[in-house]
Amino acid sequence: MDQALPLITLGVLFLGGLAAEHFGRVTRLPRVTLLLMLGLVVGQSGFGLLPDQSADWFEPISVVALTMVAFLLGADLTRENLTQHGRAIFFISVMIVIGTTLTVWIGLSALGLHPGLALLLGAIATATAPAAIADVIQQSGVRNGFTETISGIVAIDDVWGLIVFSLCLAAVNPSDDWSGPILNAGHHIGGALLLGVVIGGPAAYLSGRLKSGEPLQTEAFGIVFLTAGLALWMDVSFLIAGMTAGAMIANLASHHEYAFNEIEQIEQPFMLLFFLLAGASLELDALRALGWVAAAYVGLRVLARLASGSIGAWLAGVPKEERHLYGIALLPQAGVAVGMALVAAETVPQWAATILTVTIAATVVFELFGPPITLAIIRRQDRMVNEARQQAGE
Repeated sequence: MDQALPLITLGVLFLGGLAAEHFGRVTRLPRVTLLLMLGLVVGQSGFGLLPDQSADWFEPISVVALTMVAFLLGADLTRENLTQHGRAIFFISVMIVIGTTLTVWIGLSALGLHPGLALLLGAIATATAPAAIADVIQQSGVRNGFTETISGIVAIDDVWGLIVFSLCLAAVNPSDDWSGPILNAGHHIGGALLLGVVIGGPAAYLSGRLKSGEPLQTEAFGIVFLTAGLALWMDVSFLIAGMTAGAMIANLASHHEYAFNEIEQIEQPFMLLFFLLAGASLELDALRALGWVAAAYVGLRVLARLASGSIGAWLAGVPKEERHLYGIALLPQAGVAVGMALVAAETVPQWAATILTVTIAATVVFELFGPPITLAIIRRQDRMVNEARQQAGE
């Protein structure tokens, strides 16, 4: 019976996820939101239908799923894409991280929150949800300059966010070892970049060699699991490691056209379980405790994304009609923000309750409502492009 229950649970989750995905096609709702809501219903905040041990599945599944997403995001950082969209990716990502930090910090401080606590919440607000955004882009079926730029921004903005968070943590927690957070961030980011290069270089050459021009599923599994496992063992960011390895393979594997077909084929079961279990882990109690601080945090983050995304797009020379779309398309927020909150709570325990409550409550809001907004923005931009082409043709 001990072995039967997990298998039955996984079977039901897969079939339930399949039904949610089909419902998403019919209703045109993002499958991310539907899977999260299904997980919420069957999880502890809902009817509590999942076995207790299912909570232990979330971490390993999320690591594998997010590493796959990181590889696919890194695959968009090719020389061709960076030549076409690199300026927009750089300016928009940097401005969103800086603008979000400053807007949330100044806004919450003006409302009476301690400036140090407000600064940490501002840094945490920079994080996005790469898995949710990548899944929405894939579901939309839209592949153009806008979605390529969004993918590139998502691939690197958490790097800037981690750097800013480490600097803010060092600023609000001056001690004899004030350099600790900065050195820790350097280890997480620098070590991940090095790991990605070490894995991505040989993988770019070896991929597709056993069967000429065709990467194998075994290769995909091996590279993804090796990257994720070594990143955990080295205590570095598996997201950045996967992204770096993906970019290396995409730029160096010239002996076949596309190195990531197999990862796209195998990622869906992992992503389905990831979103279902992520939904099951959402805590509605945090929403019930949503006070003015969390409500202000949500509002300020939305405002910051709109304003700073537009400024970054303006600096990058993005067409005027698209400038206001980038920031609002990057609303989803998930695991990276919670990870930052846990580090901040451990470092400054006197603010731990506020940091964790605000972050978890905002994560519920942005994970449930962010993907539909992202999907709507992508479809709107695609319609604008098609209408412009039709008018040009006339």
